[in-house]
Amino acid sequence: MSDNATAARRSAIYLLDQILGEGRLLSECLAAGALDRLAPEDRARAQRLTLETLRGLERADRLLENHLNRTPALTVHNALRLGAVELCHGEAAHGVVNSMVDIVGRSRKHGRLKGLVNAVLRKVAAEGPEAWPKMRVPRLPEWLRDPLVMAWGEDAIAGMEKAQFAGAPLDLTVKPGASGPGEVLPTGSTRLHDAGQVTALPGYGKGDWWVQDAAAAIPVRILAPKPGEKILDLCAAPGGKTLQLAAAGADVTALDVSETRLARVHENLKRTGLKTTVVAGDALEHQGQYDAILLDAPCSATGTIRRHPDLPFGKDGSEFGELIELQARMLAHAWSLLKPGGRLVYCTCSLLPDEGEVQVEEALDQHPDMSVDRAALNIAGIESEWITEEGGLRLRPDYWADLGGMDGFYIARLNKSA
Repeated sequence: MSDNATAARRSAIYLLDQILGEGRLLSECLAAGALDRLAPEDRARAQRLTLETLRGLERADRLLENHLNRTPALTVHNALRLGAVELCHGEAAHGVVNSMVDIVGRSRKHGRLKGLVNAVLRKVAAEGPEAWPKMRVPRLPEWLRDPLVMAWGEDAIAGMEKAQFAGAPLDLTVKPGASGPGEVLPTGSTRLHDAGQVTALPGYGKGDWWVQDAAAAIPVRILAPKPGEKILDLCAAPGGKTLQLAAAGADVTALDVSETRLARVHENLKRTGLKTTVVAGDALEHQGQYDAILLDAPCSATGTIRRHPDLPFGKDGSEFGELIELQARMLAHAWSLLKPGGRLVYCTCSLLPDEGEVQVEEALDQHPDMSVDRAALNIAGIESEWITEEGGLRLRPDYWADLGGMDGFYIARLNKSA
């Protein structure tokens, strides 16, 4: 049994405790230093184990419930869940079982249950690998699944759940004139299915590319920035779209309310050698006049679950109403910052129409000088059935199923009359 493997598993169980017990998001845990003591490879393994367990949680619980008279304490339950997922993914039973027994056995609170862990996981090792692929694809929680089924239908949601269960490959946006590893996607991003450590990939140190889901790279392509244009990137962190705008030669102001999140923007700008003006501030208070604006508004992030399977467990939908109101206010304020004849791209990484299609429909009613630019969607890789009735673009995780899917996004380009 490897001490490093046990350390990664122990950290993964801690993360699962925080996500499933405290309702925290994985990003919050990582920002708080949950894995800082681990070596880079063990840190990556702990994150991978956490994500795999969250994706397979429904299947793991169904396997475990056959061997548990009652649900154990959360930490022990999460050790069993993690062990079950590893066993069903083909990890050697000896190493997984011994590691989980060791982790639980060293706990002052739960050490007496190490025998239970040993017995249950040995049973899972015997039957789980055969049963696992026959079980249904794990479903989204009802609070999220119900409104999505209402919006897109049962078949579409089943396709999205399949994409989310499969996880996400690594997508890159490559600087103009540079090259990056991976296959080129229809929209121009590149994709790697087994990327390994990102910092070890060719071109990382030279700043030739940055990590950005293919769907997230489309809003800037629709905005079509031109050299020298004065462009505002509202809610800019973590900065992928900022880098795209800067690489196009625009005069970019990247604004975000979080100085902590802006640190990532500064890091990527330094690595890629790109220049922008970075401002920490409230989007609703910012002033100025711009040729073009990109508003990637705060949202439910329901379109990113294939990459962030912790989201359904860290949220419960109670914030939807507040977010929808904030998006409307941000869009109205951003419109006031746009010069006559200018253009604005509104986007959210959400699957909920209230955060996308409905926002644009209501904005069009409120602003007589606003029109939707359907022609702007005529870019490489965009399929006609993705274009919505009001003239926006609806992207979903079940699209590109044969290529590995994409994040869910809504995007619309809005032109201001001269």
